[in-house]
Amino acid sequence: MKWAATNADGLLSDLDLPPAAYRALLKLRALSEPGGRIAMDQATLGELLGLSRPSVNAALRSLELAKLVKKVRNGVYQINPMLAGYSSPEDAHDAVKMMPKADRLDSRNYVANYHKAVTAYQDQLAEQRKKRAAAAAAKKAADAKRRNSLHAVG
Repeated sequence: MKWAATNADGLLSDLDLPPAAYRALLKLRALSEPGGRIAMDQATLGELLGLSRPSVNAALRSLELAKLVKKVRNGVYQINPMLAGYSSPEDAHDAVKMMPKADRLDSRNYVANYHKAVTAYQDQLAEQRKKRAAAAAAKKAADAKRRNSLHAVG
């Protein structure tokens, strides 16, 4: 039997995560080792959930922004100690006691901080899109200028 440090149901309902993120979290929790470590690449998780790799990537990004799952390295993730399963209640207590306060899910501002992180991430993506669009427009203008300056030699 696995022991969890926190009942996540109430907490997760307040986050308004995308459905794929909920599904990914449940699958990761179900397949993780005691302590919350799981070795699984995005392609495998996608196969288990019937999702494309980009959808899995977006789901994992949502879970990371919510501090529910942390990417350790490619193919290895760590579930937040407050959600992970443990071999004993003592292990769960010790893991939560050792975790950084910034990663705790019982903070009074946890949900608000998650929504701020999502907004900041979306703003970052919008800024990247603007930069790409500006670079594409500049390239198109430069190409048009170059084409107009070419003369037929003959």
